[in-house]
Amino acid sequence: MPPSPHRSAQDSSPDLADWSGFALLESFANRSVSPVEVAKAVIARIEAYEPRLQALYAFDPEAALRDAKASEQRWLKGEARALDGIPATIKENIATRGTPVPLGTAARPLVPAAADAPSAARLREDGAVLLAKTTMPDYGMLSSGLSSFHPLTRNPWDLSRNPGGSSAGAGAAAAAGYGPFHVGTDIGGSIRLPASWCGVFGLKPSFGRIPIDPTYYGRVAGPMTRTVRDAALMMASLTRPDPRDPMSLPYQDLPWLDLAIDVRGLRIGVMMEAGIGLTLDPEIRTAVERAAQLFAAAGAVIEEVPPFVTREMLDGLDDFWRQRAWADIGALGEEERAKVLPYIRQWAEGGRNLTGAQVYHGMNQMMAMRHAAVAATHRFDFVLSPVAPCVAYAAELASPIHDPERPFEHIGYTVAFNMSDQPAASVNAGFTKAGLPIGLQIVGRRFDDVGVLRLSQAWEEMCPEKRPWPRLS
Repeated sequence: MPPSPHRSAQDSSPDLADWSGFALLESFANRSVSPVEVAKAVIARIEAYEPRLQALYAFDPEAALRDAKASEQRWLKGEARALDGIPATIKENIATRGTPVPLGTAARPLVPAAADAPSAARLREDGAVLLAKTTMPDYGMLSSGLSSFHPLTRNPWDLSRNPGGSSAGAGAAAAAGYGPFHVGTDIGGSIRLPASWCGVFGLKPSFGRIPIDPTYYGRVAGPMTRTVRDAALMMASLTRPDPRDPMSLPYQDLPWLDLAIDVRGLRIGVMMEAGIGLTLDPEIRTAVERAAQLFAAAGAVIEEVPPFVTREMLDGLDDFWRQRAWADIGALGEEERAKVLPYIRQWAEGGRNLTGAQVYHGMNQMMAMRHAAVAATHRFDFVLSPVAPCVAYAAELASPIHDPERPFEHIGYTVAFNMSDQPAASVNAGFTKAGLPIGLQIVGRRFDDVGVLRLSQAWEEMCPEKRPWPRLS
């Protein structure tokens, strides 16, 4: 059989755990591979890697094999669904019926969820085989794989390093080949940061594009995959409407799989400095500058974007989120509160004595960030930037500088685009000399999710540095 134009180099691997979603659908259709074979291959990969990686929660291989057998029967009967038989994981904070949702913390009671949240429901409706949930830190408030409930999640490129977070397990699982499809969530960088540090693709869609439940200010769900095309395939399912999300966008049947784009004449801004936080690592700077140069060589018009996030904005956001976290943690009894990760508990206690005026000022600063992001980027078709100022850091740390009094010094490139509702992705831009992945952030105008996928696909094809996925021996 000739190779499909949608196949990646990994799709020729003898190990089905490394195949893309597109290649699996093609092989299921021509009956050269069965969903059961694929499920068994991914389960074997998980069983081999998971003792060291610790990316999963509620792994259920028996249920996965049962669902794979049901998928196999649908293919044989000509009744296959859109994503039938493709293995998938779901971030722990996205409810799946019958599974408790601890939100990464040992402080919450383990009550089974009554129903699938929208993302889980859409994947299940379309025949995806849900293997497991993926790990996250306490309350999703860290860019780390550190948790008081889950074991420490590590980065498959270097087990001494952090995968990032809060979609920690999703990033690690995608890089390790725990199937093609993974769903994370993002409220300040929680998809893009682990995607960057784990070398995978992650899309933070426009706010409201993918229905979620429960909803909250700036919070989105999105795909984390090894390829842009697989993320686009997921978007066609994940974006279907759900009445449980009163903040969702009106449904649009967008051309998710039409990823062609002519780079010539595109106005692309490059924001090399975040304006606040950690100093940009020189190797990251070089990788992003190289990306800008290659887009320019392809005919794009490149222009510098000055930084726009201020210290007052970031500190205001910090005040608001500390108080929001303390509203939950402070309401716990002393015994339960003591179970919360000490870093998170100390950070949240900083919100304990904030006045209403201070919290209101913090919320206003998030609105100021929103206006500043749109004002700085609206005249461009797209904006490029680093995803983070640093590469993956030590696995045992809660943040790159591990200081709860300075928790957000690494999110200056990402957080503003949560506040502004703009779609933004992380796509691999290369590696450091030590072999750690570097992420390139691609930001689009509000609601241009398809455009971000198209430019990400263009970069994926242009990127001069590609490496085999990590193997844990």
